[in-house]
Amino acid sequence: MKPLQNCLYITKEGAYLHKERETLVVDQRLDGKVTKLMQLPIHSVGAIFCFGQVMVSPQVMGFCGERGTSLAFFDRFGRYQARVVGQQQGNVLLRRAQFDFPEEKQLSFVKAVVAAKLQSSRAVLQRHLRNHGHSTRVDTAIRRLRQIVESLPVQKSIDSVRGFEGEGARHYFSAFDTLITAEGFEFSGRNRRPPIDAVNALLSFLYSLWGKEVSGALQGVGLDPQVGWLHAERPGRDSLAQDLLEEFRAYVIDRLVLTMINRRQIKPDDFDTAVSGAVSLTDAGRKRVLAAYQAKKLETITHPFLQESVAIGLLPHIQAMLLARHIRGDLTCYPPFCIR
Repeated sequence: MKPLQNCLYITKEGAYLHKERETLVVDQRLDGKVTKLMQLPIHSVGAIFCFGQVMVSPQVMGFCGERGTSLAFFDRFGRYQARVVGQQQGNVLLRRAQFDFPEEKQLSFVKAVVAAKLQSSRAVLQRHLRNHGHSTRVDTAIRRLRQIVESLPVQKSIDSVRGFEGEGARHYFSAFDTLITAEGFEFSGRNRRPPIDAVNALLSFLYSLWGKEVSGALQGVGLDPQVGWLHAERPGRDSLAQDLLEEFRAYVIDRLVLTMINRRQIKPDDFDTAVSGAVSLTDAGRKRVLAAYQAKKLETITHPFLQESVAIGLLPHIQAMLLARHIRGDLTCYPPFCIR
């Protein structure tokens, strides 16, 4: 199993990341003056995420490509822009099996992923009821999510499963504002590109980060992250990574967002609103979110299929491994990640 290594998040505008022997150095270069911000051993870093105007030396890019270290670039709003990709890993026979995956197995995989997503969404709502008591809207969403999950096994096409997935997401987010107990945060539904409120800005930012970790995990086991089945294929989209992301949205990201807001670890003044109406995290807010995100990845749980204690940050790698085993034929069914 891949070890859980540190992630380096560079958020300082004008930062320059370069390599000195076996260390990574982050400098800030302004008005001809160079200020060293950080230096750390290169072999302790498993992924690098750069936000805004950050420069990276060719030596670092080459090193990341050779080692398979994830190096991804995001704009200051947290929207994904690009990543450095090294030599293709894994067995060509695995990728051929992925490309030739039978339609009935594609449908089975999509059903499993959507069921896991909706079960996890339902668990988030049920957790709120246990902690805060009865809510008509939450009760209604829980009941409808259960009905949708129960209807999935008899669906005959991926399109019909996609339709139920979309309906389930609408019911879930229709009650999501009830889960927010802190003042100053408004949520009237899911919106993006760009997000127009703080809650959606947080969700989009963290979904983007986790999605790139899933993509890297798929590449690490030799799968093509762009060849998926729940999300339609299109140029530039990591469809398979988006498929696996669905399993984690509620349990990992949504719960983290609700915790940060309701415990007031993040506040309304940690967000900026552009003239266009787009809402994004401030530099200080982004640092707080990244610290909480990294702490979340270090938490350990018992994996529902492996029945082993694992760090949350390793879940994308575990699910990628299980999917690869299913595609190869080592596992009859793909076991999605779902903790109730």
